[in-house]
Amino acid sequence: MRVAITGGAGFIGANLAQHLVDAGARVTVFDDLSSGSTANLAGLDVDFIEGSILSMERSQPLHDADAVVHLAAIPSVPRSIKDPVSTHEANATGTLRVLEAVRARGTHVILASSSSVYGANPTLPKVESMRPVPISPYAVSKLAAESYALAYQACYGLPVLAFRFFNVFGPLQSPGHAYAAVIPAFAHAATRGERATVHGDGTQSRDFTYVGTVVATIADAIERRVCSPEPVNLAFGTRHTLLDVVTLIEAHTGRQMLLDHVDPRPGDVRDSQADSSLLKSLFPDIVPVSLDKGLATTIAWMQEWSS
Repeated sequence: MRVAITGGAGFIGANLAQHLVDAGARVTVFDDLSSGSTANLAGLDVDFIEGSILSMERSQPLHDADAVVHLAAIPSVPRSIKDPVSTHEANATGTLRVLEAVRARGTHVILASSSSVYGANPTLPKVESMRPVPISPYAVSKLAAESYALAYQACYGLPVLAFRFFNVFGPLQSPGHAYAAVIPAFAHAATRGERATVHGDGTQSRDFTYVGTVVATIADAIERRVCSPEPVNLAFGTRHTLLDVVTLIEAHTGRQMLLDHVDPRPGDVRDSQADSSLLKSLFPDIVPVSLDKGLATTIAWMQEWSS
């Protein structure tokens, strides 16, 4: 099995590459290293190609792949608000380039969309059939990306599976940049005894999904060539507030976290929780890792990474 992973030097892509290599797949990683790092791939037997997905239509390793996992993106709501054009080009136009590159061969494409597409729709849990109300350029770009993929499936018969990721976390997720996700930012602050910034009162909720669960689901989708005519939530219907996360991190680190509450950020969704019915029907054998267990593994990695 030959698998190409765009954005494969990012934390989800690198965890997936490790899993696939261990399973005997031949893996090619594409990444422009704007947010990923070759350090995430250290020791892995993969072919690495540095470059933008905006210029890979003629890439032979992409054309030759049996499956493409498209993770490459600019993955930040705040960054998309600051620079919407580059977010659109990477996330929407970049996806179109990937789809066009593999259309003629009929390659199986699995791509990452986002729970952010639900946006201002207040209904919980989030069901794939509900109306998207994106409230950030990032969310719009992800809705465009999944829509392009499903349109290619409808028009050209391209086998596609568009996952809506919900707050994925785990080892290799870097805390060291301005747009770091909440769990690595909190865990990093806790392990170093530093203050952590909470946007809002901390009671906003998320359906956190451990990266190992995401990787296992994607690998199963590749092996069984799973497709869907509609997007699929990749989360399991849990709901935890940011303050819940703080409490769990404190328990695992044995330290009380120091919190600075600031104003909520524009474009952030207040509450998010997946309806997992469709996911479970497609992947009945996947057993999710709990937030508590996933945090324990993540914090252990963070402590080693910080030392």
